[in-house]
Amino acid sequence: MTQEIAIQDQIQGNHCFGCGPDNDQGLRIKSYWSGQNQTRCEFTPSPFHNAGPAKYLNGGIIATVIDCHTICTAIADSYVQAGRDVGTGEKIWYATGKLDIKYLAPAMIDKPLILEASIVGRGPKKTVLHCSLTSDGRLCAKAEVVAVRVPGDW
Repeated sequence: MTQEIAIQDQIQGNHCFGCGPDNDQGLRIKSYWSGQNQTRCEFTPSPFHNAGPAKYLNGGIIATVIDCHTICTAIADSYVQAGRDVGTGEKIWYATGKLDIKYLAPAMIDKPLILEASIVGRGPKKTVLHCSLTSDGRLCAKAEVVAVRVPGDW
């Protein structure tokens, strides 16, 4: 399963700081299907996304991109499971029920981040995902995320 248009660009009315194409001040990450039940995102931080040492990425930004990449994956998957194109028909939304991140190494501020998410479980009300974040070829963080389905008008 692959696509040319980012998942986020298919979700109408998304103003999220991390992934919303409708937020001019946000990070605007872009996620794409990379295989069955898997998505990939490449994000290049800006210099002002730094931690205390200016050469490393802030941990909150790491959490945000992991959160947004996995939640958008859950949203897109739910559309696929319903037999619909992402963003069509009644809105499908998910919110974060659990975000468990293990920080393993500092992520470089001047290198692209590669995020890879895998769906490891799904049900009618929640999706469980695993996500890895690498920087400069090094695994910097891994996470387990529980995405919880919320009403379309939330």
